[in-house]
Amino acid sequence: MAIGAFVDAPAAGSGGYSGRVTPFVVLTCIVAGSGGILFGYDLGISGGVTSMDSFLKTFFPEVYRHKQDSNVSNYCQFDSELLTVFTSSLYIAGLIATLFASFVTRRFGRRASMLIGGTVFIAGSAFGGAAVNVPMLLLNRILLGIGLGFTNQLMTMDSYMFTMTIYMSVSQIPKNHCIDYPSIPLYLSEMAPPQYRGAINNGFELSISIGILIANILNYCVVKLAAGWGWRISLSMAAVPATFLTIGAIFLPETPSFIIQRDGDTDKARALLQKLRGTTSVQNELDDLVSASNLSRAARYPFRKIFKRKYRPQLAMVLLIPFFNQLTGINVMNFYAPVMFRTIGLKESASLLSSVVTRLCATFANIIAMLVVDRFGRRKLFLVGGIQMILSQLAVGAILAAEFKDNGLMDKDYAFLVLITMCVFVAGFAWSWGPLTFLVPTEICPLEIRSAGQSIVVAVVFLMTFVIGQTFLAVLCRIKSGTFFLFAAWICVMTLVVYLFLPETKKLPMEQMEQVWRRHWFWKKIVGEEGDKEEEEKERQEKKIDSPSS
Repeated sequence: MAIGAFVDAPAAGSGGYSGRVTPFVVLTCIVAGSGGILFGYDLGISGGVTSMDSFLKTFFPEVYRHKQDSNVSNYCQFDSELLTVFTSSLYIAGLIATLFASFVTRRFGRRASMLIGGTVFIAGSAFGGAAVNVPMLLLNRILLGIGLGFTNQLMTMDSYMFTMTIYMSVSQIPKNHCIDYPSIPLYLSEMAPPQYRGAINNGFELSISIGILIANILNYCVVKLAAGWGWRISLSMAAVPATFLTIGAIFLPETPSFIIQRDGDTDKARALLQKLRGTTSVQNELDDLVSASNLSRAARYPFRKIFKRKYRPQLAMVLLIPFFNQLTGINVMNFYAPVMFRTIGLKESASLLSSVVTRLCATFANIIAMLVVDRFGRRKLFLVGGIQMILSQLAVGAILAAEFKDNGLMDKDYAFLVLITMCVFVAGFAWSWGPLTFLVPTEICPLEIRSAGQSIVVAVVFLMTFVIGQTFLAVLCRIKSGTFFLFAAWICVMTLVVYLFLPETKKLPMEQMEQVWRRHWFWKKIVGEEGDKEEEEKERQEKKIDSPSS
């Protein structure tokens, strides 16, 4: 569940910026990138821990007894509301924390949010490793969620508009520019040289996948430790990247963008830019930063504007795309892969190793996504990835329906066939719906509503992540193999929605996007082919009132 987006546009070199990747930038990226590993680690660790017998005996003895009871359906062994609360509570806490964290980022800077988030992560890890009862476990997850909210938050209007107008209204968006709203990716975007910004932010996306992979590998390595303490190591090891992030945040400087935005200190910003770029020729970039600070004040009330008639296509898409993203079932794999593999009959170690294999497939697919996302049309990736996921979920459902009953074990050959189809599924998601969920809403939303659009995307992802995490095990118990047919049906619906209602956005200039909606067979009935003249005149008057010169 990476939070970021990539926009295709002319190269930054045309903007006249100078600079290179200096050791200072590399160090900054390493420290900030540890936040991505931390995020991924927390995504991946809970599923492995909840499949460990020693963990279940200590905190969820009823679930452990169900696993040993031959009269309990295979599909219902892990059905426990308390167990799902342990997994999903992190995400509702993260959603709530973003509301408070955005104020901190705006008032005190990106570095402050990273520092607070890292500190809370360390505290949460300590409670997890030392837990002796369920309340301590839940406190662990809630604190991790708060840390997640601070390091991967919805960006405030001012900081978002400031970052975007540097490259949209003043200059041009660098090729593959990554538009990110959490504090860490935002920090990376503002510190990186424009010509390398896309690659550096792609690295943050990859670091999340690596974090999940590390969590799966660690779970596999510690599951057989004597005295059943493996789960304590798994829950407490999040403190390692969190400590690295926290200490690093103490020494990292604020970004030039934030210095200008908050303090208006161009001399201090110039000195930092020179250090970051390794050159004294930074005046062009500094001028754009100053101009962007002024322009960002002109775009106001994005949440009010996005509900206007002319923006209804964008509003529909920023709601539907992240909604469907979670209904693919991808976070079932992130949260419950080891539980699923244990359910179908794999042993404790084998189930954890299978999770490592699926995450390796996803990581390689993330790398492929970095290479192809700007070469093929968005619709094509959506559609092909959707078909790949549909076939995978149908295959899993069919195998389970035919070979996995309420009692008894599945034949190992079929269990490994399920593993292979799951690898195909996660790969299909990782190179299509994964990155496109954040890319496309950014491309279709004009500047005046883009911050609202992306904030809605992130909020829907957080909310649906909580819902899926909280309900999956109960749904699996009740409709059994039909769960995967249900996911396949949702993917069919979302693929059809993309085919019918989403125009291609690759390399499309933003000023042409409005006409694309007006020519679309369906959306022209909503927004009108000529537009709402009265509404457009009202917007022009609002812009005059909101302009900095007024």
